[in-house]
Amino acid sequence: MPALEFLKADYTEVWTASQNVPLVRFADRVRSIPSTGIDSYPPRLDALEHFDEIVSWYGTNRQEFREALEAFPVTFLEALPRSSDVHAVDFYMRQVGGADGAIPRIDAPREDKGFIAIHPFSGSARKNWPYFSELAERLSRPVQLCIGPEQQWPGALLYDDLYKLAQWLATASLYIGNDSGITHLAAAVGTPVIAIFQASDPGVWSPRGHVNVLWEPSVEDVLAAVDQNRLHSG
Repeated sequence: MPALEFLKADYTEVWTASQNVPLVRFADRVRSIPSTGIDSYPPRLDALEHFDEIVSWYGTNRQEFREALEAFPVTFLEALPRSSDVHAVDFYMRQVGGADGAIPRIDAPREDKGFIAIHPFSGSARKNWPYFSELAERLSRPVQLCIGPEQQWPGALLYDDLYKLAQWLATASLYIGNDSGITHLAAAVGTPVIAIFQASDPGVWSPRGHVNVLWEPSVEDVLAAVDQNRLHSG
């Protein structure tokens, strides 16, 4: 998000995955990639004709896609960091000429309603900490869990719009979750976050903001971090 905002011009369109469309609030127009036809085969290119400059992390590793866009003013950038020496936010910012240290922000009104939000899933089973049920039972503050459309958890809030979810996360006093997009979302709205990592490198992929990263913690470790957060916020 900081790299995209850094690129903002007099007129800016952002094309992104369908689920991310509601999160982009700064652009003049936001489109899902499928709606543009650029991901069809062969790609539909008429929507590209009016742009003076195109920056793409999409299709970087697809030679046939790059060749199809040769007539357009496209700069292809590496989609993923290859080194553990740089945080992902700084990696993307450096690609577009920005400075290190940016913190992703999503504009959602912050209102602490006193509950702890938990998202117990991620995009990979390897990242899913197995003790959320025990943790939820042992927390002394009210707990609300959230899940995506393809996930199941009794009594959890089901979300299908990421911006509405961001607004809800902004009302939590604390968020606890795995290395996932929802954990980054909670940090981006300014909610204090406990991020549990056990597979990917937190030096590259941890959220930025008011974030406490724990590596393969026990339930006791997370409870201690919750208490520590209460001391700092109280």
